[in-house]
Amino acid sequence: MKIALIGADGQLGSDLMKALPKNTITPLYYPEFDITQPEKAQEALTKIQPDVVINTAAYHRVDECEDNPQQAFQVNTIAIRDLALICRDFDWTLVHFSTDYVFDGKKQAPYTEEDSPHPLSVYAVSKLAGEYFVESILEKYYLIRTCGLYGVAGCWGKGTNFVDIMISLERKGQPLKVVNDQWVTPTSTEELAVRIGELIQIPRYGLYHLTNEGQCTWFEFAQTIFRLIGKVPQLIPVDSKTYGAKAVRPAYSVLENARAKKIGIADFSSWETALEFYLRRKGYLD
Repeated sequence: MKIALIGADGQLGSDLMKALPKNTITPLYYPEFDITQPEKAQEALTKIQPDVVINTAAYHRVDECEDNPQQAFQVNTIAIRDLALICRDFDWTLVHFSTDYVFDGKKQAPYTEEDSPHPLSVYAVSKLAGEYFVESILEKYYLIRTCGLYGVAGCWGKGTNFVDIMISLERKGQPLKVVNDQWVTPTSTEELAVRIGELIQIPRYGLYHLTNEGQCTWFEFAQTIFRLIGKVPQLIPVDSKTYGAKAVRPAYSVLENARAKKIGIADFSSWETALEFYLRRKGYLD
């Protein structure tokens, strides 16, 4: 199996490079490979002739998307339509990633792949529209929704993630205000990458939710980080309104890995276990 990996130096892409067999992957990096330039993208991909195209590229600065809807839709929707068309024309399988933010959080129970989305922000609408293009254009695709990603490489364009930001701010002695009314599942990109490697070996195409197990608020996530590393910062719980982010987030966006479990993909570990492993890998724990 030959794999073209778009965004190979990003947070998830870096862990996919480690999880997938090295002799099967051709890494593609921005700006040399830009999904918003379909002619050049097609030219590069046809030279590789992959069996599978994995796309990790996205415009995921959620609050910025509110001010830049054109860019959000160009990257998260139009470029995905064009990439899906290329994959269809060459009979390549596409792996594409979406978000827990496609839901409005009113269910108050883990969302399965059968639940109807209701996005609340420009970012979420643009990602859902990208999903619809993948589903309408392709038969051979894995569309993966996930939640609360963190990984060693840090998020592309940000260079960091929630865990590292919290630890960095604590070291500066700053009080930390963290949202305590948004429920999520923090998910390790290292573990997600391994599960993706399993999934693409099984020709059971379609939509999948893939996250670590369990749930917490962002405040509880921060509490657990500091408990594990033995720090006691000034941690202040706030509600979403007080925090004042521009984009509306769902109050509850926990995902249930229903389809993955049904087809026999190995269970993810709990988010706490994955977090502890990450902290050790990064050297925050002995």
